[in-house]
Amino acid sequence: MPMARRLHIVASKVHKWLSLIIGIQLLLWFASGALMSFLPIEKVRGEHIIDRDRVEAIPAGLPLIAPDRLVAKSQGPVESMTWRMLDGKPVAEVTTSKGLTLFDAATGTVLAPVDAVLATRIAQNAWKTPAMPVERALRVTRESPEYRAALPAWRVEFKDPDQTSVFVAAESGRITAVRTGTWRLYDFFWSLHIMDWKNHEDFNTPWLLAFAVSGLVLGIAGTILLFMRWPFRRRRRAT
Repeated sequence: MPMARRLHIVASKVHKWLSLIIGIQLLLWFASGALMSFLPIEKVRGEHIIDRDRVEAIPAGLPLIAPDRLVAKSQGPVESMTWRMLDGKPVAEVTTSKGLTLFDAATGTVLAPVDAVLATRIAQNAWKTPAMPVERALRVTRESPEYRAALPAWRVEFKDPDQTSVFVAAESGRITAVRTGTWRLYDFFWSLHIMDWKNHEDFNTPWLLAFAVSGLVLGIAGTILLFMRWPFRRRRRAT
């Protein structure tokens, strides 16, 4: 069998099977990309229902403890110190190399980590519309595809149609994530798009690399077929 004919057969088989296999993933890429493009990112993040950046001003004239006293109470060199309101009370958020500690900004007392009751109240107060009833508050101690932020945290689940969950960090009392049904749909298609079906975050999965290399081979095989089937070659053989 001539070399050119053997190359033509091999290229045809490679192109046919790779087109079938890669074509399925291409459909998933196009479908997931289209859906993610149509969903407003503000709705995906839950910004239309939860105000996670709401700032409450510290009342003027309120006596606060001196910063140097908080530094003395802290364990280790202070990296940052933030004064803010938490659940209607002034607090000082002090960060050291050992972690974050909340102090009562008026007395300097170390505050206990946020519990389920306080986390629920923080989540309810962040609703832009009248707050929905809370189904439960669950303590989160490990990362998951749905939550990768400060730990431990509280997952406050609401009884709204979009099954909203608000995550509140136990150390700081800050809202660190908002998850809705829309976000979960977006995240599912995101996992299909990057081909990381387990953790939903890795762009360098073996599957993605394999399909990228296969796409390159598909292009090379198609180029070979295009050259070998070009009309001028058939006319040359005919003469």
